[in-house]
Amino acid sequence: MPSPAAPGAPRTAGTSGAAVVIIGGGIVGASIAYHLAVRGCRDILILERWESPATGSTGRSAGGVRHQFNTEVNIRLSQYGIERLRHFTEEIGGFAQLRQVGYLFLITDGDTWGRYQQQVQLQRRLGVPTELLTAAEAERLVPGTVVDDVVGATFCPWDGYCDPYGIAMGYLARARELGARVRCSLPVTALHVTAGRVTAVEAGGDTIGCDVMVNAAGAWAGQVGALAGLSIPVQPYRRTIYMTEPFAGLPDDIPFSFDVASGFYMRKEGRGLIFGLTNPNEPSSERLDVDWEWFETVLHHGVRRFPQLQDAQLSQKKCWSGLYEVTPDHMPVLGRHPDLLNYVDASGFSGHGVMHSPATGLLMAEEILDGRAHTIDIDELRISRFTGRSVAIETNIF
Repeated sequence: MPSPAAPGAPRTAGTSGAAVVIIGGGIVGASIAYHLAVRGCRDILILERWESPATGSTGRSAGGVRHQFNTEVNIRLSQYGIERLRHFTEEIGGFAQLRQVGYLFLITDGDTWGRYQQQVQLQRRLGVPTELLTAAEAERLVPGTVVDDVVGATFCPWDGYCDPYGIAMGYLARARELGARVRCSLPVTALHVTAGRVTAVEAGGDTIGCDVMVNAAGAWAGQVGALAGLSIPVQPYRRTIYMTEPFAGLPDDIPFSFDVASGFYMRKEGRGLIFGLTNPNEPSSERLDVDWEWFETVLHHGVRRFPQLQDAQLSQKKCWSGLYEVTPDHMPVLGRHPDLLNYVDASGFSGHGVMHSPATGLLMAEEILDGRAHTIDIDELRISRFTGRSVAIETNIF
C-alpha cells in the first residue's frame, strides 16, 4: 500500500478529506492517530460518533492491564503496551495513572489450576514474572478472602489498572499538535467503495474522501464493516460495573482480584471499590443502562469469596455500564482486509482494548506506512483467520 504520507498521494474527494480517516475516537483510534502522526503522516481525520472523544467504551472501562493471558500474541501486546504506559507522561505528555498492584486469579478446581500453571510457564518464558501462590499466600494479598476451597492462585506484580480516558486524551492531544483533526457527533452512515478500495466516508451529511480508512469503531465495528459489504465478526455486549461508597475494609494496594470459577472481580477505585461479573446470558445489544436485575447474582458471588464486601455500601449513582466489542475467539481483528486493501481493521478486543492500545497504534501505523505490521507478528489476528480454523482462542476473559 502506498504511504498516505507520500507527497502527492491521491485524494478521492474534496477538501474535507484526509489521507487517513479513522472511524472511532476512543483509545485505540487515538493511539493509531498518534503513532501515524509521530512518524510524519499528519493528514489524519478522526470521526467520533459521540459528542466528545473517549466517552464510549474507553471512558466506561474498568481500566485493567495484565500480562496473564493464555495466548502468546496477547501477552506480547500487553508487554509492549504496559511498558509504554509506565513511561506515558514522559513520552506522550498525558497521565496514564498506572497502578501496578498486580492481578490475582483465585482457582478452585484441579483442571483449571493445571491450565493456569501451563499459562504461567508460557508467561515466564516470555519474560513475565507471574507467580504461583498457595491459598494462604493469596489470602495475605487480600486479607479476609475465603480460600478454603482455593487450590492455587496466580499473581503478576506488573499487572494493575490505569486511567483509560487520560491515556486516550494524551494520545489525542499529541496527535492534534502534530496535525491530526478530530470531528465529533459524526456517526458514519455510508462507505463508498470503488474498484476494491474505500474512496470516501459519509458522516453527518459530509462526504469525506480518504486514501486509507481505519475501522476503530469498537462496539460498532461490525456495523461499520457492513457498510463496505464486509463481515466483521464483532458484536457489542453490555458490561455493568458496580461501585461502593468509600470503604476502609480493604487496603488501598490490594490486587485486581478475580474469582475464576464465578468470574467475579473487584479492585479499589479511589477510596471505594468497583466490582462486576459478566452475565453469560446477556444478549448482544447497545444497552448502557445499569443491569440491576443481575446485581444480586453479582453480590452473591462476591460476598461468597470476599466477605469483606458485606460491610461496603453500594453507591448506586456511581455505577455504570459500557460495551465490550466481542469476537468469537475473544481476539482482536487487526490489519488490512484482503478484499479492500486500503481498509484496516483495529477492533474486537473483547475487553482488552485499553491495555493493547499502545501496541495497536504502533502496529497499525506500521501496517499503513510500511505495508505490514512487524514489531509483533499479528498474522493470527487478521480477519482471514475466520475463513478457516482459528489459530488460538483466548480463554482468560472476564
